[in-house]
Amino acid sequence: MRGGWVYIMANKPFGTTYIGVTANLPARVHQHKSGTGSIHCRDHGLHHLVYAEEYPTIAEAIAREKAMKKWKRRWKTDLISKANPDWSDLLPY
Repeated sequence: MRGGWVYIMANKPFGTTYIGVTANLPARVHQHKSGTGSIHCRDHGLHHLVYAEEYPTIAEAIAREKAMKKWKRRWKTDLISKANPDWSDLLPY
């Protein structure tokens, strides 16, 4: 089985966020940055990968994504801030 990633895109620190899941993180982030990813990312200018978690299977990644999407906004921003205090783009190009 292939592994998977849960990731968060943002437009600025503590700005609008998007949680997604993918089997190929670099390719999916490239889609978001080029405007061919999700409509939400394109419409809100979410071009910065600010958080990512890797899982051994895509099923585990999907389960984590679904759980995170139910979280309160504060929990999401705290998670990002702990792992990436400057909200830097983790995959700039």
